[in-house]
Amino acid sequence: MAAEDKRPYRKCVGVMLVNRDDKVFVGDRIDTEEENWQMPQGGVDKGETLKAAASRELLEETGTDKAEFIGEVPHWIHYDLPIDISKRVWGGRYRGQKQRWFAMRFLGEDADIRLDLHIPEFSAWRWVSVAAVCDMIIPFKRPVYAEVVEAFSPLFSRRD
Repeated sequence: MAAEDKRPYRKCVGVMLVNRDDKVFVGDRIDTEEENWQMPQGGVDKGETLKAAASRELLEETGTDKAEFIGEVPHWIHYDLPIDISKRVWGGRYRGQKQRWFAMRFLGEDADIRLDLHIPEFSAWRWVSVAAVCDMIIPFKRPVYAEVVEAFSPLFSRRD
């Protein structure tokens, strides 16, 4: 997006949910026809801490809160949405998002993941290797995901 875009970034959190086998949760967005995989993420409510927002988003998007915090990217990661998308979502108020990312260890069983527990945001989900995450993501988000994967790579035992 052009540097002259003066719209702010939407404050957001993201969660890399990691299971016992060091696989990462990804969901296929329900609001697109083509496959559009991503990790749980969403906006921060007024007065909400970043960790509280991450826990809430995890519950809303996966239907589970059976997880513990194991890592955090200590800085904001920004990305611009393609202009046609940014003019359509969030009333066109934002040029993109600034995100704080958290890693969480999943403590439950696969049956604890319930995409239908809240208003569904994903139509399907799966566990994937950390090495596969970036390749599955929509291209304009890949630099963000590459930074997140790099930041959390010490958490993985390299058993892809």
